[in-house]
Amino acid sequence: MNRIVCRFSCGAASAVATKLTLAKYGHERVVITYSNPGSEHSDSERFLVDCERWFGHPITTLKSDKYADTWDVWLRERYIAGVQGAPCTGLLKRAPTYDFQQPGDVLVFGYTVEEQDRAASFRRQNFEQPFETPLIEAGLSKADCLAMIERAGIELPAMYRLGYRNNNCIGCPKGGMGYWNKIRRDFPETFERMAALQRHLGPGSGFLRDHKLGRRITLDELDPARGRHEDEPDIECSLMCHAAEERIVA
Repeated sequence: MNRIVCRFSCGAASAVATKLTLAKYGHERVVITYSNPGSEHSDSERFLVDCERWFGHPITTLKSDKYADTWDVWLRERYIAGVQGAPCTGLLKRAPTYDFQQPGDVLVFGYTVEEQDRAASFRRQNFEQPFETPLIEAGLSKADCLAMIERAGIELPAMYRLGYRNNNCIGCPKGGMGYWNKIRRDFPETFERMAALQRHLGPGSGFLRDHKLGRRITLDELDPARGRHEDEPDIECSLMCHAAEERIVA
């Protein structure tokens, strides 16, 4: 029998998708993986353990054997993010996942009902890859997933509790001005570390698009009053994002 591989991301949606998949297929066929990028909030480890207990099933952690974390990627690749996307996703999440994957694996993704277009797009572009979207099939939204995690008695990851929409790495270059000004307030050491990295890498390391100036800016140029995190698009650091970015560059 083909494996049913749940892509658990230490987020609420992927956790509920995994729980539904276990209910559908049982534990024998299901494999749960977590690609650890090394730069998430330390509370992600606690959430993973809580979910593992909720699943009653082990989670296999995948990690790059070349890069320690996102900062290691950005420094050694001398590229943070831009028109070519963010290299951290491909090198820290996609590469270890592809090494683990076997022919015939059926993948399970945590797309919610709000993301039906994204799921349909992925299906068109990856028609050879069987995958399932249990949250869409169940009609579950992101808010539903957050509520289900709380009703299961599991405390949501710290990044959710701080007001972030995803449990991404602390300091994601895919975030906008509002996101980075929130990072400036919540994690000032991370904000300064990224600003220092941009100074080290020099011109071209800015990843924030300033439409007023018509160019990308660095954190040193970011006005603390710019942007509203609440109004910015959701940041999703996923394997599908990286696959799309690769096609764009090609």
